[in-house]
Amino acid sequence: MRSVQFVLGAAVVMAAVAIAGVDQATMDRGAKVYKGYCSTCHQANGQGLSTIYPPLAKSDWLKNTPKEKVIEAVVYGLKGPMTVNGKKYNGVMNPLPSNYKDEDIAAVITYVYNSWGNPGTVVTAADVQKVKAARSKKK
Repeated sequence: MRSVQFVLGAAVVMAAVAIAGVDQATMDRGAKVYKGYCSTCHQANGQGLSTIYPPLAKSDWLKNTPKEKVIEAVVYGLKGPMTVNGKKYNGVMNPLPSNYKDEDIAAVITYVYNSWGNPGTVVTAADVQKVKAARSKKK
């Protein structure tokens, strides 16, 4: 029974990825970054951790926040109060370490956008570079 659930779950993810136009290499790269860094707080299944770390799974915050703001959160970190799926959080999300490339940042955000019931959006390295350039102009 468990293997049937896994196969069905994998099929649903693959169908969502195909609809969003995401290639499997990007999803694999994003999954690797997520597992290596993000899952410590947001958990392997994107459910978050109690009232400390908000969920990424079926996240209304991801759905309603402009892609550029999501990129900023991953690149520069995020702190302060926020509400996700009706629950209040007030913590700190550290930025993705600088050893990750723009392609890694784009892949991990794309992975999250296309996993766990999220809306399915693609983020490119060019999107990440655009956000970084806009931020450096503000300084």
